[in-house]
Amino acid sequence: MQNDSQTIEVRRGFGLLFIGVSIAVGVASVLSEVAFVNKAPLYYYAIIWFASFAITFGLIFSRFRTIIPSIRSRMKYSIKWSADAKALNGLCWAAPFAAIPVFPSLYQFLILLGIGLGNFSTYVLMKKYSRLDNREQMIVGLISLASIPIAWEIDLTLLIARHDIAVMLSRILISTAYGTGGIYALLKKDK
Repeated sequence: MQNDSQTIEVRRGFGLLFIGVSIAVGVASVLSEVAFVNKAPLYYYAIIWFASFAITFGLIFSRFRTIIPSIRSRMKYSIKWSADAKALNGLCWAAPFAAIPVFPSLYQFLILLGIGLGNFSTYVLMKKYSRLDNREQMIVGLISLASIPIAWEIDLTLLIARHDIAVMLSRILISTAYGTGGIYALLKKDK
């Protein structure tokens, strides 16, 4: 178990990590849409996504070097889980992403499902096996899962006219989920 100051430091680390993911996904989503509208070559998308994450995390980690050990310390708790728990968590994270090549037209929903199930299962298993209440992870998972019907409706509404906008908006929902979890983690006052 972690003491109170470690818990706060780890939560702060994950808050910054989640906000970084939120910013990177949001920026890359918008820039990808700009690239699409301007008929940019396919390799631009890889550059956009790589640069968005590299710049965002370069800035975060260069200013807050102490969060890396905090993030790593929370991740070590899953090593102690049973093999079944590890398999279940891995399946929750990986299965939706592995299904993308089989169902490419559903990829934005499968990404939301993978992020939702992965984060929520990690929250539940951390609470059960490690007695850690990482609500920021639960928030990301639940918002991602709740975003699937929203993304579905947006996709159906815009499918004929602008499928690219529907995809961008589903990515913005991912950004919102991570941003909300990150803000919660930074603002949460532990007792």
